[in-house]
Amino acid sequence: MAKRTAVIDIGSNSVRMVVYEKTSRFAFHLLHEEKSRVRISENAYQNNSNLQEAAMQRAVDALRDFLTIAASYKVRKILCVATSAVRDANNKQVFLLRVKKELGLNIKVIDGIKEAYYGGIACANLLPKLSGVVVDIGGGSTECACIEAGKVVNSYSLNLGTVRLKELFFDRNDLDGATAYIDQALDALPLQQTQRIIGLGGTFRALSQAIMKKNSYPLSRIHAYQFPAKELKHHGKKILKASTKELKELYIKPERYDIIRPGVLILLRIMKRLKVNTMMASGVGIREGVYLCDILRTNQDYFPANYNPSVTYLQDVYSIDKKFASLMVHVSQTLFDLLAPVLHIDMKYKPYLLTATKLAKIGSSIHFYSYHQHSYHLIQSALEYGYTHDETLLIATLARYQNKKGPSKSHYKRYHMLLPEEQTLHHLAFLLSLCNILLAHRPQKIDFTLTLQENHLHITPKTRSLHIAKESLQYLRVPQPLQITCL
Repeated sequence: MAKRTAVIDIGSNSVRMVVYEKTSRFAFHLLHEEKSRVRISENAYQNNSNLQEAAMQRAVDALRDFLTIAASYKVRKILCVATSAVRDANNKQVFLLRVKKELGLNIKVIDGIKEAYYGGIACANLLPKLSGVVVDIGGGSTECACIEAGKVVNSYSLNLGTVRLKELFFDRNDLDGATAYIDQALDALPLQQTQRIIGLGGTFRALSQAIMKKNSYPLSRIHAYQFPAKELKHHGKKILKASTKELKELYIKPERYDIIRPGVLILLRIMKRLKVNTMMASGVGIREGVYLCDILRTNQDYFPANYNPSVTYLQDVYSIDKKFASLMVHVSQTLFDLLAPVLHIDMKYKPYLLTATKLAKIGSSIHFYSYHQHSYHLIQSALEYGYTHDETLLIATLARYQNKKGPSKSHYKRYHMLLPEEQTLHHLAFLLSLCNILLAHRPQKIDFTLTLQENHLHITPKTRSLHIAKESLQYLRVPQPLQITCL
């Protein structure tokens, strides 16, 4: 498998490229992302589904630049796929041969079912394990994939897209005709009612970002953002009736003005059909799906159980001593098992404490004296996959405040809607701080025992005095009713 891989997605509205680098067998990170609003489907649906010369030239020019970018990263493999606009075009062979001749690039035209599967695989692997219907509204088609317990079970494709509906109905102000067209297409879709829609693609990202801004959401990350369906329904209805000036007031970006209404209408009709109550935004889609199916081809397209590519990437790149990190995790787990009942900490927080412990020292690779701040920022920005916003922020917060004082009031005030109640947060930070103290002398193996008698934790050295630990324990804020003695 090539260490660096570029994935190009030729969609109806945009052509996009990502460059990924592997850091170990399944772990990877994004090196570069580029987008060009080529609109290759422009005027095609009005011209017997033939790609127009100007649109094809824009695509060729964009692809030429993408290949230059890929070469600058010394990419060893390029995976290029084309979706609805190209597969529906009567003259697609003209375009494919032109790109091959001028650029030497092979384009794989994928059908709608495969496109839906790629989107589903990306969400199943890179979102928290969940169930729901993935909805990808593109320029020429809409793909749906059903996920059950983190596995893709069905994939569907419909000839419903933002550019297609714009040219066929919205340019003529025919909202009723567009609605009937969408509903007729949905009648052929054997989807069951579901509690959650997982949205990906430009339309859903634009709507999610608008709702985040409207609600003054404290994080800017779109991936795994979850919100009530009623909010999107309310905001979407306003968008359908909005003028261009009003779209700006509804937090819609100018490049989306001409196609946001068709996208909103498609989504609202699907929501009504499925009777959903929760929406989740996905920052990943077909490009990630293509890449994952390549690197996971020997593992049936899924990561191994309990594997997280973001955690592994952070350790691969930033961990100075993985063996010591494992030692910390062992001590942290022991402390949690002993003290969680005393401190009334819910067991559900254990995996997040252990992940925070595993990544607690990664900031040291940037600067020792402020390592906890760097660990916080690395986790908050790069722990992208497999966690909800609440979980990521909790893990990052524990790493940030892995000292004797615990989380600040200002931090909790800013992020309280995403964090556990304050006492729980302080108790979890205390456990990580205590773990740091016990291993401050950086032993090669654990050289002490931990025992709990009633509410009293006894730390007993095996072979040597824990001088640094005993000194630091004097300044540690120990929550009631716990007591600690280090012999």
